[in-house]
Amino acid sequence: MRLLHTMLRVGNLDRSIAFYTDILGMQLLRRQDYPEGRFTLAFVGYQPESEGAVLELTHNWDTSGYDLGNGYGHIALGVPDAYAACEAIRAAGGKVVREAGPMKHGTTVIAFVEDPDGYKVELIQRD
Repeated sequence: MRLLHTMLRVGNLDRSIAFYTDILGMQLLRRQDYPEGRFTLAFVGYQPESEGAVLELTHNWDTSGYDLGNGYGHIALGVPDAYAACEAIRAAGGKVVREAGPMKHGTTVIAFVEDPDGYKVELIQRD
């Protein structure tokens, strides 16, 4: 077995695709409308689905937003430099909600950004 994808429900698919591709540098791997079900699925990631896990962005046409609840945590991305990543994300119009710096009670450098729907994305600096 292997992890295939994580699904996020999004209120505005084009806005979410732009965030994950233009700001976080993922690629739109595939997108398909399901008119009878009134939803669209878009898959984004850093590599083809055959090579690694990706994100499935689900847009239900009749729903403009979701209550994120209190069970969801975050998506984590490895980056070579969390400080530079925050600056690039901010410059591209992204929202940094926790500046880069050592994690509480540790030394790993992390940061958090937020996607257009309010989902948190952790940036973890990797050597």
